[in-house]
Amino acid sequence: MRVGVLGPLEVTDGGEKVEVGGARLRALLIRLALNAGNVVAVEALTGALWPQDGPADPVHSLHSLVSRLRRALPVAVLQVPGGYRLDLPPDAVDALRFERLAREGRQALREDHPEPAAERLRAALALWRGEALTDVAETPYALAAAARLHELRLAATEDRIAAELRLPGDHSPLVAELEEHLAAHPLRERLRALLIETLHATGRRAEALAAFESFRVRLAEELGADPGPELKGLHLALLRAERPVRGNLRTPLSSFVGRVEEQAHLVRQLHERRLVTLLGPGGVGKSRLATRAASELSAEFPGGAWLVELASVTDPAALPQTIVTTLGLTGQGRPGDPMGRLADALPASPTLIVLDNCEHLIDAAARLVEDLLGRCPQLRVLATSREPLGLLGESLSPLAPLPAADGVRLLADRAAAVRPGFTLGEEDRAATARICARLDGLPLAIELAAARLRYSTVEQVAAGLGDRFLTLTGGSRTALPRHRTLRAVVSWSWDLLSHEERAAVERLAVFPGSFTPEAAARVSGWAAVEDFADRSLLQFVPGSRYLMLETIREYGLERLAESGRLAAARAAHAAYFAELAEHAEPLLRGSGQLAWVRRLRADRDDLLAAVRFAADSGDAATALRLGAGLRLFWTIAEDPGEAAALLRGVLDVAPHPGVAGAYLLNLVLAADGGRAKGEADGLLALAAGCGEPATRAMIEALVALITGDAATGLAAIDAGLPGSGAWDRGVLWFVRSFLDGSLGDMEAMRTDLGQAAAAFRACGELWGQAIALSYLAFARTTLGEFEEGAAALEESIGLARDLGTGDGRRVWLAMVRSHTGQTATARAELLDVLGGNPPAHQLGLAHVQLANLARYEGDLDTAGRHLAEAAVSRDPLFLLARAELAVARGEEAGPDLAEAFALAVESWDMPLVAMAAVAVASSLQATDASAAAGVLGAAHALRGGPDARHPDVERLARALRAELGEPAYHAAYEHARRLDRAVAIARVKTALAHPG
Repeated sequence: MRVGVLGPLEVTDGGEKVEVGGARLRALLIRLALNAGNVVAVEALTGALWPQDGPADPVHSLHSLVSRLRRALPVAVLQVPGGYRLDLPPDAVDALRFERLAREGRQALREDHPEPAAERLRAALALWRGEALTDVAETPYALAAAARLHELRLAATEDRIAAELRLPGDHSPLVAELEEHLAAHPLRERLRALLIETLHATGRRAEALAAFESFRVRLAEELGADPGPELKGLHLALLRAERPVRGNLRTPLSSFVGRVEEQAHLVRQLHERRLVTLLGPGGVGKSRLATRAASELSAEFPGGAWLVELASVTDPAALPQTIVTTLGLTGQGRPGDPMGRLADALPASPTLIVLDNCEHLIDAAARLVEDLLGRCPQLRVLATSREPLGLLGESLSPLAPLPAADGVRLLADRAAAVRPGFTLGEEDRAATARICARLDGLPLAIELAAARLRYSTVEQVAAGLGDRFLTLTGGSRTALPRHRTLRAVVSWSWDLLSHEERAAVERLAVFPGSFTPEAAARVSGWAAVEDFADRSLLQFVPGSRYLMLETIREYGLERLAESGRLAAARAAHAAYFAELAEHAEPLLRGSGQLAWVRRLRADRDDLLAAVRFAADSGDAATALRLGAGLRLFWTIAEDPGEAAALLRGVLDVAPHPGVAGAYLLNLVLAADGGRAKGEADGLLALAAGCGEPATRAMIEALVALITGDAATGLAAIDAGLPGSGAWDRGVLWFVRSFLDGSLGDMEAMRTDLGQAAAAFRACGELWGQAIALSYLAFARTTLGEFEEGAAALEESIGLARDLGTGDGRRVWLAMVRSHTGQTATARAELLDVLGGNPPAHQLGLAHVQLANLARYEGDLDTAGRHLAEAAVSRDPLFLLARAELAVARGEEAGPDLAEAFALAVESWDMPLVAMAAVAVASSLQATDASAAAGVLGAAHALRGGPDARHPDVERLARALRAELGEPAYHAAYEHARRLDRAVAIARVKTALAHPG
């Protein structure tokens, strides 16, 4: 469906017109369409529809109007918390499509791409069919919106004319168009400037000057004002049009991509300061941006805008003569004094000099610039360098690598130049983004990569970046030698360092992530790490940390490997982080947890690299220090499955009871405890040699849990609790609750989780409180205590949010709310999770629960779409949701049920086993209602409670009672709910094997 509001309301569906009758109904559609895809608050809608003298109950009246609108439209009008949303993409509404096209056109114009700019702007303006919002022209909200759209239309018209002026062809017709617009808007300066430009471009210079003068007089007489700076500058350019422009700035052969904000900032700095230094690593595009900014300002410098290239200058004493030669000042000024001759010969009028590539002559360049600026008050200098000149009054302008989107555009643009017809297909975008990310967004590196696309595919170039310095060669023949290959770009920076500096910065290459000054000093042996940031070898990042670009890092690692110093540097790196992990470990168990989680999360890449190096090099002692120090951090900060894998890697190199306990706990949290069954004997042997009673009890209890021996596990916990500290007691009570759950004793589980939460609270630790409260919520809701369960979950979410781990609990909270009939609130919570970029597993579970909500309401198509997005195929919850959907559709569900039940039983998570049993009962309903009632009773036995308000349990119980009659249903259900755990599991297995 498409909605047109740039003129009379027009609604079409597949080319067919859709009638929307009634002024109020059309007003509602227009208000929703102006925010298509987004929520419009109820208050905004009622205010738009009834600005005065509204109905007594506007909310009810609005709801009635929405119901009528739903019947009229072929697209959904969704009710969401707080308002309504028209389920259309923004591009389906002409006003929103116009804004997007106008915005893209203006951006292309700013980046000097007039052809695509004109194309987008013409397409934007073609969407108009008259005045905007004519159907609701008199309503207050429409007056403001229409005025805004009218202004955007006029600005887009100005942009379109400006773009067309930059294209070849006859521009004479634009004069008449501009005069027509000026008749309606006589004081609009940009229209006047465009008319003057157009007159001048068509050879009518005198008329252009007259147009300026008449406007100046009108402003003075009517407003007592002068034209703005842009118009004044244009007038000055017209007056100077017959004089040659001074300077040596050249027009580049290739387009300029991105850097709009950076260019504007640089121009502002040059207006405000006499010395600006553009800083950045090699290949980041300093020279190109400096030249472009100087070109933009050239009209303001009668003395000229000059580019002085210093890269080929090797003698510092030759600097003054290089400038004299470049500016054509030979023979002028006093003899025998190069600086004096240069100062005398520089024009007295405003002049701009761009000193390009100062880093290898930094001291001499600084002295020269200071002297010149002191002698020549009309002079301004823009320097480019990999480090500051270090002068008082110097304004620095650091240049960062290109953002991802601009990097992709640059690569596509340069590839199209070397390979005619090249376009970037959807299938290439992921590989292109990888190329730009691997090359740190450095324009020179991206251009070298684009040159390889003449004979290679995007995927081949991406794969070749494993050895980027061999791959990225063959730059422009006219470029300086240090810009022809990626290796030469980096080598230039290295060659400017002393031997000691090179050795230190090479050691910094072993940091894969950002690092603190303290870490840098310890590993590199160089105390003042900011020295390397000043030389653009490191990037400063928030949090007083530094980062080495991947390209520079690869070069440093290569140098370390060639010199045989790589292993020693990595060992120093691992030793530092092992010490950090040991220091952090006890602090993670108390009130300092949040600060240390944040600190270690910032060091995550380096910690993982240290663990990998210690394991790969066979350094068991360092691996053990790291693993033991990080076991709790990984449990808090990683997905449980990922944490278990990391801890398993440490155990392979350095067996340790504390690491083993954390490994088992994460397997249980990931519902994957069965993976450790084959390791039980080895893990128990580790526990037997452990001198810490709490750790020994934890391992023994967790092994008992995954092997199905709950009694032994409970005995181990009871033996370990006396004498343990608060944090250890919290963990033991938490593990005990899993044993309760495996026995189906939900009341004991609730009690033990309360004890665990209290113990963690006593030591001020956030993670333990959050996770204990999460499971406590599950136990409470299973026992029918929904309000208490929701309260526990909300408290848990608040604690987990501080740790950055709250999305999974929000999915649980949505499940609880759906059990109490709060479907709309549950759906809004889940949609909010989806919009927050959660980890992949939590994203999948949110889709699973949204699928369940849709299925409860009978919307099986929406349920199917959510499951298609879930992508967590081995998760029992996903398999159960898919099986329940298949049952609802009358399709085969057996394989998914069998796999989900097997995974649940293997994990010894009895509530999960009970959920699988409910799904099995659903599959039996149509063929054997009595067996279904028995399996539903077995689920009660496994769970330790009825969970009667779960939508599937409630629906199934109601249907079976109706089909069997209350006495028969009660008999089958009650018999099964009294079964012990093993027999209940066998009952479900039998039902799976013989489905009716």
